[in-house]
Amino acid sequence: MTYDRLVCANCAAPVSEGRCPVCRANRERLQQEGPFGGLSPAALLVLLVVLIAAVALLAHQTV
Repeated sequence: MTYDRLVCANCAAPVSEGRCPVCRANRERLQQEGPFGGLSPAALLVLLVVLIAAVALLAHQTV
């Protein structure tokens, strides 16, 4: 999830604006997530299945 759509429970402003310390802390935390931090669990599961299928296909071709 991207922080540009989140609303702060502390100040009721968009988190992306960083109006209060809570907004700024959450904005920093969300920006520090890795490259897969914005993906949903379902998307991560699909990527894992595709990776396993690719490895299995490569292993089958080398035999």
